[in-house]
Amino acid sequence: MACDLWLVPLVDVLCHSPDNPFSEEIAAYNDALVGAGLPEIPVFSYMPGLSGDVAPVAGFDYDALHFLRRAYLLRLCGLEVTPVGELGGDYEQLLEMFETTAQQSHLVWHYDHAGAYVPVDFPHPLATEELLAGGGPLGSSHGLLRDLELVAPALGIDPANPPAAPAPPAGPTSLEERAAAAPLDDGPFARERHVWLGLHAAATRSLGQGSMIVFS
Repeated sequence: MACDLWLVPLVDVLCHSPDNPFSEEIAAYNDALVGAGLPEIPVFSYMPGLSGDVAPVAGFDYDALHFLRRAYLLRLCGLEVTPVGELGGDYEQLLEMFETTAQQSHLVWHYDHAGAYVPVDFPHPLATEELLAGGGPLGSSHGLLRDLELVAPALGIDPANPPAAPAPPAGPTSLEERAAAAPLDDGPFARERHVWLGLHAAATRSLGQGSMIVFS
């Protein structure tokens, strides 16, 4: 099943518009941030080259996302990161054995099909009853980038000089669709690398442009 990542520019022409389709979500995220003693989501003034257009930034399938999360948990817990042909019981065991660790990871503790990452730095994902009833824990783009940098060497990626990111989807894909095929990669961690590159592109652009990352 396909998973799309979209960038939502946090500019006043979108965020302050009465027609902003993300107004309810942003209000819930701000409540969670303020409740944790953090600043609200930043909103930037319009400037040339920046618009309120929402655009896809990456796409991959859910299984591949879980492959990457598995690799991250193995790396974080000091275990050998080994490639696997399919997701088996070891991933579920990792989540059970290291549940607290998993819930502190911006990469791992996030709903597959919903939720967001915002360009506000906080150490662990935020979860309130309102968030968990809707899009799930709220992640930090800074925290996501840190998680990606931690697992990168185990996948053969230099986080300071990563390969070019795959092209984003041409348009939205439905939940039942298969994600576009990953570029050919002869390495044993091809699926993990494909997702890593997409998430890394989303996180760096989120921080560089002042955008929110939305899963769909």
